[in-house]
Amino acid sequence: MANCYAVADPHFQPAMRLISAITNSNQATVTTSFDHDFVSGTIVRFYVPTYYGMVQLNKKKGTITVTGTDTFTVDINTINFDTFSAPGAAWYQNQCAIVVPVTGTVQDVT
Repeated sequence: MANCYAVADPHFQPAMRLISAITNSNQATVTTSFDHDFVSGTIVRFYVPTYYGMVQLNKKKGTITVTGTDTFTVDINTINFDTFSAPGAAWYQNQCAIVVPVTGTVQDVT
């Protein structure tokens, strides 16, 4: 992954998360670079720069179902989308693939 950085426990909400993988499937599975703390039913928006592939997903919104601490599925069919691939070049820093909740909440951490 490019030299992307995100705060795992931010002081603001909603918290964006870096994307490390997305599958090409009817219900796309998204893997984040660390625990996302999202809850099922949250609507998220994707921001995917061109050089990550899967440009068809850029700025799309979908409802998620949490499947793990750093994974979730989204109700978007990505079967015919380009393959997602995180670039390795350092000059991509500050241009990272991210997912941002637009409704719902993240889990309360106390």
